[in-house]
Amino acid sequence: MSQARRATRRAPGRARRAKLRQGAALAALVIAVLGAVVPGTAYLAARRFRLGAVVTTISLALYGGASYAGLVRRDDVIRWALDPGLLLWMIAGLVAAGLGWVVVLVTSYKMLRPLTAGPGTRLFGSAVVGLVCFAMVSSTAVGTQNLMAQRSLVQKVFAGGDSKSQTRPTITNSKDPWAQLPRLNLLLLGADDGEGRDGTRTDTVMVASIDTKTGDTALISLTRNWMRMPFPKDSPLYKLYPTGFWDPDGDKEQSEFYLDAMYRNVPKLHHDILGPSDNEGADVLKLSVGEALGLKLHYYVQINLAGFEQLVQALGGITVNINYPVPVGGNDDKKIPPSRYLEPGKDRKLNGFDALWFARGRYKVQGADLARQARQRCTVKAIVERATPQNVLANYQSIAKAGEKLIRTDVPQDLLADFVTLGARVKTAKITNIDLDKKKNYPNGRNPNYAAMREIVARALTPQPTAKPTRRPSTTPTRKPATANLTDECAYNPR
Repeated sequence: MSQARRATRRAPGRARRAKLRQGAALAALVIAVLGAVVPGTAYLAARRFRLGAVVTTISLALYGGASYAGLVRRDDVIRWALDPGLLLWMIAGLVAAGLGWVVVLVTSYKMLRPLTAGPGTRLFGSAVVGLVCFAMVSSTAVGTQNLMAQRSLVQKVFAGGDSKSQTRPTITNSKDPWAQLPRLNLLLLGADDGEGRDGTRTDTVMVASIDTKTGDTALISLTRNWMRMPFPKDSPLYKLYPTGFWDPDGDKEQSEFYLDAMYRNVPKLHHDILGPSDNEGADVLKLSVGEALGLKLHYYVQINLAGFEQLVQALGGITVNINYPVPVGGNDDKKIPPSRYLEPGKDRKLNGFDALWFARGRYKVQGADLARQARQRCTVKAIVERATPQNVLANYQSIAKAGEKLIRTDVPQDLLADFVTLGARVKTAKITNIDLDKKKNYPNGRNPNYAAMREIVARALTPQPTAKPTRRPSTTPTRKPATANLTDECAYNPR
C-alpha cells in the first residue's frame, strides 16, 4: 500500500477524533456553566465525588436557608437588613460567596475540559467562562453596594443609641410597639433653608396619624403663617408664652412668630430650654403642633426640600393630576414672576425638579397656602404609590444616597423594621385628609381657633358608632364630614 493511500485512510480518523474532542470540550463548558447554578454539581460530573458532595450540600443548604428566611421569617429578614452590625456581616458574607462562586466555576471547567482540546477550543471556552465570571462578579458587586448603601443610610439618618430627644416616646414593648401605640402620629416637616433666608424655615408642616392595625392614614396640614401656636401647660415654653408663640405688644402681623419660623427662632431665643436634643426645632414643633391639634406626636420626619428633587428623580419621577397651571418659581413679595407653569393635565409624569415645584408653587395661585397644602398631600400620595418594592430595589443606591441628604428624623434604628412593616400596610390602606375649616377657624393666621381644630381632629380620629336605621328620615341637617379621601381630592378635575 502506497504512503499516499495510507495518509488518505488516516485523515478521516483524525477528523473524527478532532470532532469528538471538540464536542467533549463544548460539553464540558456547558456542564461547568450550568453547574454554576448549583455550585458543586459540576464536580460530581467530573467524578470528584467527595468534593462535589460537600460543595453541593453547602449550596443547597444556602438556597434552602434563603428560601426559608424569605418565605417564613420575612419580618426577621427586614430586621436583619436594618441592623448596621448584621449588615456588615452580610457584606462580608456576600463578598466571600461571590469569590467562592467564581472559584467553583473556573475549577469545574478545568476539571471537565479535555486535555487534548485544541488552542482555538480552549480559547473559546476560557472566553465564555470569563464572561460568566464577570457577570457573577458584577451581580455580587451590585448586591454588596446596595448593602453598603443601606448600612450608610441607617447609620446616618436614623437615631442610634446615643441620640437625644425630649419628645420621643419610650417604647417598653419592643416585640410589638404598635400594641403600645395603636395610633402613630408623625410630624412631617418640609424644611427650606434657601437663598436669602437666615436659617431654616419649615414651610411645610403636616401630621400623619396612622392606625397601626389597619394602616389607614389621616393627613392634617397646618398653615405656615399661623401665630399664637400653643404649648402644653407642663412645658417650660408655656411659662414664657402662656397665650401662644407671639408678642402681645407687637404688630398685628408678626412673621417672626409664624409657625414656619418656630423651628429656627425658638431654639435661637431659648437654647436648651427643653433639655439636650439632636434637633431642638423639631422637638419644639412636636410639642406645639401636638398641642394645637390635641395629639401626642411621637416622631418627626424632616425633609430638606432641596434634596426632595433627588429623591423623586431616584424613584424615576411621580405621576399626578394637575388641575390648574402651577407656577415654577416666582416670588409674590418681590413681584418676581415664575419662569414657566406646569400645565394642567391628567396623569402628568413629573421629574424631580417639576415635582418640587408642584409641591411648592404658590405665585398668584388662588388660595395659595391651602392650594399648596392640597398639592403637597397629593405629592405624598404619589410618592407612596411610586415606591413599589421593585422600583425601590432597582434604584436603591440612588434612593439611599438621596435619603442621606434628604431626611432627618428621630425614629430609632431599633424600630425601623416595625416602621417598614407598617409602611407596607399604609401603602395598601386608605389615605384621607382632615379639613380644619379655614373659614371658621383661621380666616387669617393671627388668632386661629385651636380649640375648634382639636374638636375636629378628635371627631375625625375617633371611631363613630354605627347608627341604627330609623323608619322616619331625619330632618336634622348632616354635618359636613371632616375627612376627605385623597383619591377624590387628587383626581383630575380641571378648573
